[in-house]
Amino acid sequence: MSDILVYALHYDGAINKNSLGAVAEGARLAKQIGGEAHAILVGEDVPADLAASLGEYGAAKVLTAQAPDGLAQPVVDAMAAAIGAGGYGYALFGGGLLGFEIGAGLAARLDAGVAMEITTVRAQDGQLIAERPILGDSAISEITYRSDVGIIIGRLNAFEITKDGAGPAPVETLSFTLSPQAARARIVTRGEQRGADVDIEGASVLVAGGRGLGKKEGFQLCDDLAAAFGGSSAVAATRAVVDAGWYPYAAQIGQTGKTVAPKLYLAAGISGAIQHKVGMMGSENIVAINKDANAPIFEFSDLGIVGDLNKILPKLTEAIKAHKGG
Repeated sequence: MSDILVYALHYDGAINKNSLGAVAEGARLAKQIGGEAHAILVGEDVPADLAASLGEYGAAKVLTAQAPDGLAQPVVDAMAAAIGAGGYGYALFGGGLLGFEIGAGLAARLDAGVAMEITTVRAQDGQLIAERPILGDSAISEITYRSDVGIIIGRLNAFEITKDGAGPAPVETLSFTLSPQAARARIVTRGEQRGADVDIEGASVLVAGGRGLGKKEGFQLCDDLAAAFGGSSAVAATRAVVDAGWYPYAAQIGQTGKTVAPKLYLAAGISGAIQHKVGMMGSENIVAINKDANAPIFEFSDLGIVGDLNKILPKLTEAIKAHKGG
């Protein structure tokens, strides 16, 4: 049982980017343990060409399952049936709240081991070992599986998207039966739980604000700086300011928010608590501005500036404008 089944989340004719990373990662790992990576898409009338496109990311075969879109229980039913028929050794998810819910339900259904927030997976002696940070990122936990099926749920942005496949994959329709509880919920509308749609995961430059901004209006400094950078730049926030209503939930970074990995992460007035750290440690360059010289964020920043952000951010904004204008 060396094959890996990868869940591919899709919406509005496109595959979720974390799912694309999971398919590519599954293909890489399957080769190392002598198996294949197969993907599964669940939804109503999944386009065949969309399913087949996962072959470009390494899927050797793609299963489509006819069921309501965007709900966990139908996916649990479909994946349980696929695993039972196909004898998969592992189920892999790219992360996100829906993946967590599906993975937990699948683990309960199959009496399988499950590991969440995984940052790395490696092959050893024909088996997969999942790794995740623990104890405030001071240690790495290595997870192996005693169950027949191992369920691996990655942290957001943990898996790199690569196109190493041979081309379109063969597509098969999965025959399965929906459980009675699968029809007891339906999606009324899609959208963020709170706030507007803010794309922070795809940004190359992030200007993140914390309680040091002092008030909701303080985020104008971050907005101005992000606008000066231009291009793929966005503003993000900590949980504390989101909970205070200063900025939309969609922009929240951290353990209960989103995980990001921009080329530049500029933290303004952020102390750097562990809950926030886990969401942005993948950033290539971290610049922190804080008036507290003992703020924890300075311990893992590439550049730290101790001072009043109300004076520093406007000057930095003007300097960037002048540089780009020149």
